[in-house]
Amino acid sequence: MPDKHKQAEEMRDDVPSTIARSDDKAVRTYEKTLESAEESYGDGERAHRTAYASLKHTHEKVGDHWEPKEHKGPSDPQAAQGTPASRDRDRPTAQGVDANASKGHLDDVARKVGIDEPQKLDKDDLVEAIEKANARATARARRR
Repeated sequence: MPDKHKQAEEMRDDVPSTIARSDDKAVRTYEKTLESAEESYGDGERAHRTAYASLKHTHEKVGDHWEPKEHKGPSDPQAAQGTPASRDRDRPTAQGVDANASKGHLDDVARKVGIDEPQKLDKDDLVEAIEKANARATARARRR
């Protein structure tokens, strides 16, 4: 079996660009979960949603890539439902932002993605501002 870094490098071309720009664990987590989900559900949206859900338990979106979370677990109310409830009661997601993180952590993430004075925003507004900043960073990275 190849070492974990080599394995992740071989997978980078097969994952979404935001994941390809992330650490090796993010790449392996997404790709291995996707492979397993495709065996269970077939190639389609459900398999990809499952892979993202798995990734969101260990990583959070910061700008144009995913970074390891301080604490493993669901990132938003949709992810916290688990299956099959998440499939039956669709709720908005935080688009990879760890909405369950502390306000202090979100302030730090906000500064990383270029949000000025994040301490002036309440937690919900901060999550939304990070989502928007992440989307802009991803769009810029994809244009390069």
